[in-house]
Amino acid sequence: MPTLVSWNVNGLRSALGKGLLSFIEQRAPDVLCLQEIKLSDEHVPALALPFAHQYWHHAEKPGYSGTAILSRVKPKRVLRDFPGKSSHPPEGRVLAAEFAGYWLVNVYVPNSRRELVRLPYRQKEWDPALREFLSGLAREKPVVVCGDFNVAHEEIDLANPASNRRNAGFTDEERAGFTTLLGAGFVDVFRRQHPGERGYYSWWTYRSDARARNIGWRIDYFLVSTPLAKKVHDAFIWPEITGSDHCPVGIKLSAKL
Repeated sequence: MPTLVSWNVNGLRSALGKGLLSFIEQRAPDVLCLQEIKLSDEHVPALALPFAHQYWHHAEKPGYSGTAILSRVKPKRVLRDFPGKSSHPPEGRVLAAEFAGYWLVNVYVPNSRRELVRLPYRQKEWDPALREFLSGLAREKPVVVCGDFNVAHEEIDLANPASNRRNAGFTDEERAGFTTLLGAGFVDVFRRQHPGERGYYSWWTYRSDARARNIGWRIDYFLVSTPLAKKVHDAFIWPEITGSDHCPVGIKLSAKL
């Protein structure tokens, strides 16, 4: 049963220096989706990552953003960004791979930033484009979408909801966008398996000893097309894995890669 893992590594070379290769060896994911890799093409050959098939999508700006899909199985095809749309900044935020049983889409959703300066772009352009892209893929075959969505969907998904109202990642607009995505035919499989359970987070600020105190946010997700939900046999968060301000999240899925 394939294990799919997603991790915002906040700099891939940094994560390699903090035990990433040991993590891969010990947990042995079949597919590893990474966000915020902060690389350029010239860095890739020196990484020596133990996956036969590696797909990279770098941001145009050096040392910024970027995604990767590392797989033990070769996908049928790979897509980058939103095909046919050129209005989005070249930030390497969407990478999709078609496997035999489903599309796997790795996303690094833009942060709305301080003062919410990027919220209008996020709300009016990015979220609709992502929803349209995923819905189009879902007309071909089921979709698994994972990554850093930069939103805590419900109050249960962060430790301090009251004090974070209108902060980036917990605005009404961002939360509504996520709700609309789910309404387009997707299931938040971790929450489906852990309804009403608090204390599960995937990101902690480096300030105030937040991780040790578990003052965090759940902003990293696996969503699956509704028909695939019954094939998800486990949805997990691994907060014990360090090396980034995020931790890995993943699923075990009884559908063929």
